[in-house]
Amino acid sequence: MASWHRLTEAQIRKAEAEGTLSGLAGEGKRLPDRPGDALIDAGDAAGYRIMAEAGALPEEIRLKAQLDAARADWQAATTEADKRRHMGRIADLQMRYEIARDARRKFLR
Repeated sequence: MASWHRLTEAQIRKAEAEGTLSGLAGEGKRLPDRPGDALIDAGDAAGYRIMAEAGALPEEIRLKAQLDAARADWQAATTEADKRRHMGRIADLQMRYEIARDARRKFLR
């Protein structure tokens, strides 16, 4: 592990000396707050960000975003009929999200 650390540090120092770490997007700015990243593996979080920037999110992430929106709609609903309708949508999305998440976990094993 120590040799991996030394290799990584050497590559960073080389890139700094060559100036390839200057002028990058977001340089000098605070890192964005991503509290959701604390709940998943750091490698997965980085991979998801890269895929999102390329416009290629996995089904699991797309469903999670829809689920979050459906929950917000449920909270904003003012009538019982609307709340029931949104709960049906939430149940459907939650089931589809869990299926997609389980499929990813099985694939990565």
